[in-house]
Amino acid sequence: MKRWSRREFVKAVALGAAGIGALRAVSRGDLFAAEGPGKPNIIFILSDDVGLGNISCCCADKFKTPSIDAMAKSGTRFEYCFSTPLCGPSRAQILTGRYPFRTGMTSNQTGEVMKPANETMIPTVLKRAGYVTAQVGKWNQLSLQPGDWGFDEYLRFYGSGVYWSEMNSEKKGARRRGGAYTLNGQEKELPEGKYMPDVMHDFLVDFITRHKDQPFYVHYAMSHIHGKITRTPDSAPDSTDHYADNIAYMDKLVGKLVAELDRLKLREKTLIIFVGDNGTAQKEADRSSVSGRRLSGQKAAMLEGGSRVPMITSWPGTTPAGKVSKDLVDFSDFFPTFAGLGGAELPKGVTMDGRSFAPQLKGEASTPREWVYVELNGKRYVRTLRWKLTGTGELFDMKEAPFNEIAVPADTADAEAVAARKHLQEILTGLVGTAPARQEPPRDKAGRRAKRKKKNAPQ
Repeated sequence: MKRWSRREFVKAVALGAAGIGALRAVSRGDLFAAEGPGKPNIIFILSDDVGLGNISCCCADKFKTPSIDAMAKSGTRFEYCFSTPLCGPSRAQILTGRYPFRTGMTSNQTGEVMKPANETMIPTVLKRAGYVTAQVGKWNQLSLQPGDWGFDEYLRFYGSGVYWSEMNSEKKGARRRGGAYTLNGQEKELPEGKYMPDVMHDFLVDFITRHKDQPFYVHYAMSHIHGKITRTPDSAPDSTDHYADNIAYMDKLVGKLVAELDRLKLREKTLIIFVGDNGTAQKEADRSSVSGRRLSGQKAAMLEGGSRVPMITSWPGTTPAGKVSKDLVDFSDFFPTFAGLGGAELPKGVTMDGRSFAPQLKGEASTPREWVYVELNGKRYVRTLRWKLTGTGELFDMKEAPFNEIAVPADTADAEAVAARKHLQEILTGLVGTAPARQEPPRDKAGRRAKRKKKNAPQ
């Protein structure tokens, strides 16, 4: 039997005590003590109809967003983030990490095709890794309730940011829906005099306060700045620009959230990502200019202004501060990124389309994705930093994006363009084959699907 020296004995006792302490930390759910700072809280802020022209750090001309700009100064802004250009499909892609042709969520009318039996969302995998999860805000086009998809707590809201008087008017018909919002399965009426975004913020602060000692993931789907655009609590009595008021209030709420994290001493343990769900709504696209120019396209359009959205990340002490990344990101990338940061396993037997950008968040060497894929209601394209090829074979030179997309003639002799077309076609064919994407029939003003006399034409 080996006889230990006094030094070896003391070392063994210390190691044993440390091991017991770590086990106790895990058993009581204090995963920060066990895992250290590498396993962050994650707050994903998804703003609604917010394009590049609405955020001042993205060179918006007419709007100021000082709180979001401060996030960018403390972290990294991604200049090339691409969504699906409509809210339902973009949310499905975020939460599943899969492209629309895989989930069937190809438009705002296809949400019922997704079920927990055939798709897995982010909260499910993070819960297995020890996270507590919450959903706050919009869930309109997705099926079932957030709790059915793995969220421990949720406040589901159905529309834009409004006051009690507007939400409960006969015109809005909120009471006929059975409640202004749903709180953990219970229908609730908006309290008299309350502003819905403030109720959402209070729910969020309460959640993170109660769970500050364990890792948490929050999907915060803001109501700003989706229509109906109405006055905010900060709107002046004589204000005539409620759109600008809503952008300012959205920015204020982001600042209040960051202040709460500071108060709780959680800031350096928390990754915050702010992103728009798609481009600016058509009604406001003309005034949402960037560096003096209007973007090409807007919400629902398969153009740059429909899909290229603001993305700001901040994790003090980890994410490089004040950096602007030119790496491509698309909405399928959030799932593997969050899973990797949280030490969670990806779903087995499922094709995942996303690529983790965790290395970029940590300032580490990375291999960024070469292309992004965008699809909506029978139309699709694949895009690199320089070139874009649609499902109908149109090639565009994107050197003047996001303001102009230069069509390249099919018979061009330019060697670079010819090579780009061949390469992108190989990517597109390898991804989706040659079959056209599913296309939904249009709906009339009452929301009913219009009947088609002909079958869906290929895109």
